[in-house]
Amino acid sequence: MRTQESSGLSLSTAEGRALWISTIAFTACFAVWTIFAIIGIRIKAQLGLNETEFGLLAGTPILTGSLARIFLGIWTDRYGGRVVFTLNMIAASIATALLVFAHTYTQMLVAALGVGLAGGSFAVGIAYVSRFYQSGQQGTALGIFGAGNVGAAVTKFLAPFALVAWGWHAVALIWAAVLAVMAIVFWFATTDDPVTAERRRTGEAPKAYAMELAPLKDIRVWRFSFYYFFTFGAFVALALWLPRYLIGVYGFDIETAGMIAASYSIPASIFRAYGGVLSDRIGARAVMYWCFGVSAIATLALSLPPTDYVMHGTHGPISAHFEISPLIFVGIAMVLGFFMSIGKAAVYKHVATYYPDNVGSVGGLVGMIGGLGGFVLPIAFGFLNQVTGLWTSCFMLLFVIVVALFVWMHVSIRRMEREGVSPKSATNTDSALAQIAG
Repeated sequence: MRTQESSGLSLSTAEGRALWISTIAFTACFAVWTIFAIIGIRIKAQLGLNETEFGLLAGTPILTGSLARIFLGIWTDRYGGRVVFTLNMIAASIATALLVFAHTYTQMLVAALGVGLAGGSFAVGIAYVSRFYQSGQQGTALGIFGAGNVGAAVTKFLAPFALVAWGWHAVALIWAAVLAVMAIVFWFATTDDPVTAERRRTGEAPKAYAMELAPLKDIRVWRFSFYYFFTFGAFVALALWLPRYLIGVYGFDIETAGMIAASYSIPASIFRAYGGVLSDRIGARAVMYWCFGVSAIATLALSLPPTDYVMHGTHGPISAHFEISPLIFVGIAMVLGFFMSIGKAAVYKHVATYYPDNVGSVGGLVGMIGGLGGFVLPIAFGFLNQVTGLWTSCFMLLFVIVVALFVWMHVSIRRMEREGVSPKSATNTDSALAQIAG
């Protein structure tokens, strides 16, 4: 049961309030979820961590938030997003405040697990918001909600200045307080989604857990999940890694590095809403082609390390130097962020269209795999940096991943073409969806 009105995105309607308040709440959650991108740098110096240990610390909240998404999504399908979202924010707020009592690396890792609960809010919000909208508006609505990823930029803009002024403990306490206030606002400003409200009115029991998990056997769900591993997981990984990268490569201070890293995070977040609109208009698959194609070019360019070389000319050797300047780096990073952003929206347009009755469980799995990318990749970035001695090795890895996904997607589409199913119709019509196996 969903409503659809011309004013469905307006704050004057129940669905509009659910969408916009959820988006603001998710922004606050995402700001907390990526807090180690800034305070982790100070903690690294304080505890004398190496690159791999720093990557593990920055990625640990991402692990918790990723693993939590699948059961939070299922709980949202069963009990409603309003109560689950509120309780999740309260728990994450408490865990973030407890950071100030952690003094060793092990204690930091344990505290970081609790902070990661903030990231699980994505699966809750996706399932909650999607129930207010019909298929023709879901791409736009879920794209707007997903733009809450801009919380990563909020942390990069504000946390460095708060850290320099008051220390990282103050940052943790302020971020925790904001999240607690947001939980209260969310509870009083929103209503139960139509499905949950109808169940409570009729006394209908929620679906059995086996039925919730049944769609996860579909290989297509896993393909979408690995799309999200790049579009979202790599976004989170870079949001965490870029401040450290910019300090190491270009010698920026933490405030400057945070501001520049935000120039990547902002387009990688706010344009997610535009990606939802594009997915509604031209099809999610077309958006994914653009996402993977341009991302491959961008990561290839960023993977080129600074190089000195000698050419043998007619009048003797000619020395040359190649290096990507900070300005060019920022420009390419913004392009990469934009196309990853629209790709994130396209993935969840697929989920809402193919699995409208299981957005919580399917969306939770897709979000979990994507979030695991945000956990695994920072550790891989730190490891590769240590092993190769090349800062650009992180982009080399991303180039390999996106090319592999592009090939997998294209092969799947060609197979569907050979079976007589048009990729365009498969993306945009319900009847064709039932014909596609993978």
